[in-house]
Amino acid sequence: MKNLIDILDLSKEEISSLIKTADDIISNPEKYREKCRYKKLATLFFEPSTRTRLSFEAAMMELGGNVLGFSEAQSSSASKGESVSDTVKVVSCYADIIAMRHPKEGAPRVAAQRASVPIINAGDGGHNHPTQTLADLLTIYREKGTFTGLNIGLCGDLKFGRTVHSLINAMSRYSGIRFTLISPEELKIPDYVKHDVMDRQGIPYVETRDLQEVMPQLDILYMTRVQRERFFNEADYIRLKDSYVLTPQKLEHAKSDLCIMHPLPRVNEISVSVDDDPRACYFKQVLYGKYMRMALILKLLEVD
Repeated sequence: MKNLIDILDLSKEEISSLIKTADDIISNPEKYREKCRYKKLATLFFEPSTRTRLSFEAAMMELGGNVLGFSEAQSSSASKGESVSDTVKVVSCYADIIAMRHPKEGAPRVAAQRASVPIINAGDGGHNHPTQTLADLLTIYREKGTFTGLNIGLCGDLKFGRTVHSLINAMSRYSGIRFTLISPEELKIPDYVKHDVMDRQGIPYVETRDLQEVMPQLDILYMTRVQRERFFNEADYIRLKDSYVLTPQKLEHAKSDLCIMHPLPRVNEISVSVDDDPRACYFKQVLYGKYMRMALILKLLEVD
């Protein structure tokens, strides 16, 4: 595998291998401190990011490598009209591997066709975010100990939430999975995700607007923010942004081993009073993302 554009680019066996490597990095970080010495990662972020960009940079630095790149389109030649294709061909001359975020769906796939080094999709519009899904998978594995037999609740913006779409694709390959899709009507999961993934594979799911009703059934609750940047109409955003706010009171009937996840950033969809609940896993998720990105960089660079 030369690139990671979609989580389905990885087989179940490859995901298991990445998780094994990430676990080993967590247990034996000193083994990996020079693995990417003299290697360079370019971070091409045409859209703002905190966690994903810094996670990639920290991952490469902890492997002994170096980082170059830009954090917004306006600080690159894209502001002068340079195409994605030309940008990645140029940056391929400077770096050994590229992590790229772009607001347009499919841009990283175009980049992968033109670059001469591995491309990692760090998020493309409302489409895919495969390395966030790797972080999610390591979180689920370490917190639940299995990928099978889980009822996964996905709550909030399921229409534009690329992390949601990628996680459904990834988890659909494991047995006994059920999805509970919790959203307002305007932010329901796209039909193509339902039909192409869940319906086609016979995966059971329910759609509801009522988080409280389904809370006792959930093994995982994956909260998402309503994304202001995906709305063309400010009034629609304001009307929908507080559709779901998770509070300690709403968790009173949840399972004692519920795993609460969030790709972050949050706005106010999880109250800060939930942060100290032992079931809150979203800051662990951030850390696990760094370890999975370290494992992925090693795999794509074919470093033993």
